[in-house]
Parts: sequence; structure tokens; C-alpha cells
Amino acid sequence: MEFSGAVLDVDGTVVRGDDPIPGAPAGYRRLREAGTETLFVSNNPTKAPPAYVDRLGAAGYEIDADQVFTAGTVTTRYLRERHADDALLCIGDPGLLDQFEAAGLATTDDVDAAEALIASIDRGFDYDDLCTALWALDRDIPFIGTDPDVVIPAPERDVPGSGAVINAIAGVAERDPDAVLGKPSDTAIEMVRERLPYPPDECLVVGDRLDTDIALGERAGMTTALVLSGVTDEAAVADASVTPDYVLDDLGDVDRVIG
Repeated sequence: MEFSGAVLDVDGTVVRGDDPIPGAPAGYRRLREAGTETLFVSNNPTKAPPAYVDRLGAAGYEIDADQVFTAGTVTTRYLRERHADDALLCIGDPGLLDQFEAAGLATTDDVDAAEALIASIDRGFDYDDLCTALWALDRDIPFIGTDPDVVIPAPERDVPGSGAVINAIAGVAERDPDAVLGKPSDTAIEMVRERLPYPPDECLVVGDRLDTDIALGERAGMTTALVLSGVTDEAAVADASVTPDYVLDDLGDVDRVIG
């Protein structure tokens, strides 16, 4: 098949940590040689797109910032559209707050002044943060998560992601988030379609997660390819409610899809 555009996940698909996944750079080059426009979409909310230029460039992927967006980008857009004038209480990485500040969004540490709670990956998350979230949500303010990833690939082994923090807060507050952004949210799909303005049947989505990458592609009507180089194994594919069109060992096998 020939594809005009391809959405590529980052962690677990093209890199693990800062190192390229074996075979993946060659698969990326194959897509580019085929004339496919590529867009990297990460559910990592902690860094803005320019940070990926150096990280991915060092790993063998030549890109510019316009070829990347993240769960932080998606969350920032959602908040600017719906909560532009609200005081946001954010439990998350400092890099996420930097993105909010750059977008002109206002944040607060005051649980009684907060007009929305944003929850995300936070490596310093603790009991005090649970108390803060509980007290803020007791006031029935909107509860928004940056992305659903419960675990994420890391250099040595998988580690907890944003979904772990969001689920902990949801458990203590006894309420589900009003929105969870990143992939496969409607806002993320809208941004993919803007960046890759091609018919859905001319677009490919490649990623290592069924519930985010493959679900995004399925919801958007695009062809999907799951890679087994990240957090998902073949046993999980058999039991999943989301079915990829292709299952590849890694991005280096992309010729099976576009060959």
C-alpha cells in the first residue's frame, strides 16, 4: 500500500530512552523514501516539541519541531479552548507547567482558588498530592488528565506514567476524569488530521500501545500497525478489544505494510 501520511509513536516505537530501537531508523527512512509525510505523536506530556528535535535527531531521526506534538501539546490546546481564563491546579512535571505558562495559561497552588485540576505524570507524586487533589475535587471542579498511559517504556524497564497518577486521584476522589487527553482523544485526532490533511485511508498509524496508538488509528479510520518493541506483546493482542491491521516486530518491518 502507498500512504501519504504516517503517525509514529515515540517511546517504545522509535526509541527506548534516548536509544533507537533496533531496526526503527531504517523503517523511518523507508517511509520517507516512499514519499510518506511523517508525524511523531507522543503521549509524554513533559516536554514540548522542540525537545524532540535533538532527542530524536541524536537517535537517527532527522525531524523538525513541526513534525512532533505531544500529550502536553494536546492538553494545552484543550485548556486554551475550554479553560483559557481559569486558574489551573496542576499535579504534574515542571515541564508541563512550563508549556502552560508559555501558552498564557494561569496556574495556582491554592486548592480553594483552583477552577480545574490537571493530573499528569509526576515523579514526585506523594500523599500530600493526593490530599491536594481530593480537596480540590471536593469543590466539584473539572478534572482533566493529560494522557491515559498507566505504564511507559524506560531504558531499563517500564515505569508508571500519567495514567497511574490519574487513576490514583480518581480512586480517592471517587470520580472519573472529565477528559483524558493525548492519544486517542478527539483533540489528538483533530490535531493529526490538521497536520496530515489526507483522506484517512491514505494514513498509517504505527505504535506500541493498543489502547492509545491503535485506538487512535481505528477511531480516525486509518490503517494501523502495532509494533512489539514496546509495552505490548502478542498475548495482549489476542485478548484486546482493539485489533491492529498489522502486527510487526518493530518499525524496521514496515515494508510488510508499504512494500
